[in-house]
Amino acid sequence: MHRRQLLASGTLCLAIPIAGCGHPAVVLDMDEATADEIADAVSITAEPGSEGDTLVSAAIENGSAVRRGRSELFDRADTVRIDDSFYDVSETRLGSEPVTVYEVRIDFDPADAATELGAIDYDDLPDADRQRLAPIVSAADPPTQDGDDMGVDYGTAADVGNESVFVPTQRYDIVVHDGSRYRVTVDSRTASETEYRYEVTEVVSGVEPFADRVRAQYLFSLTGLSDAERAVVEEAINEGYFEDDDAFRSVVDRIREHESIREDEFYGTWLLEYDGVEYLTYAEW
Repeated sequence: MHRRQLLASGTLCLAIPIAGCGHPAVVLDMDEATADEIADAVSITAEPGSEGDTLVSAAIENGSAVRRGRSELFDRADTVRIDDSFYDVSETRLGSEPVTVYEVRIDFDPADAATELGAIDYDDLPDADRQRLAPIVSAADPPTQDGDDMGVDYGTAADVGNESVFVPTQRYDIVVHDGSRYRVTVDSRTASETEYRYEVTEVVSGVEPFADRVRAQYLFSLTGLSDAERAVVEEAINEGYFEDDDAFRSVVDRIREHESIREDEFYGTWLLEYDGVEYLTYAEW
């Protein structure tokens, strides 16, 4: 999977290693683009039964829908895809209030595995805890460092319900799994929970018509390249280009002259045509 795909996937992981990871300093990655991939680049797909699907469907039926949450639901794009129809979604903040949110942190190799509160086998945990800790106990090679190794976002006590043995009241500080003893700590902090109102307007029905709208706004041709620049582009198409050299800088400068699908201070995504083929292009500089 190319780096552009990794960053644009929008996948939310509940179990997060405490330590970060390294990555190349610069990237040019060009993936040949189908109509579906072009549509995905500027919209969010609401999977059947998901919160987004439920909200948008309710807004279509009733004119609007309301939700409470600690962050925006559609933070990557304001166009949502349901089946093969595309809708512009407005997300309006109505008001906020403070709430307490919890994080359960795991130390896989504690210096002291003795318990003060009690030990519990993973299989004996309530469903609310087993589901949230499943990515931890299933990790083939869990991270180990001094102190806590991984954190799991539990949300508010209302999100968890009444089953958890960790939130809001911690009843155990050791979880046992396959003979290993993991130390559990619970952190809490105050966050802001906001009420949002959602309203939708249909843009177009059909993937190809929507992709054509995207092409009309963003597609440009990358032409007139030097031999060195063409070499950069060919490698970006084949496996990604990761060298910070003059040819890379020149190609990226050419790309950045055009309107991006998405651009931040040091990275962005564009839709371009090169030698008659359309590419979704991710650059990091």
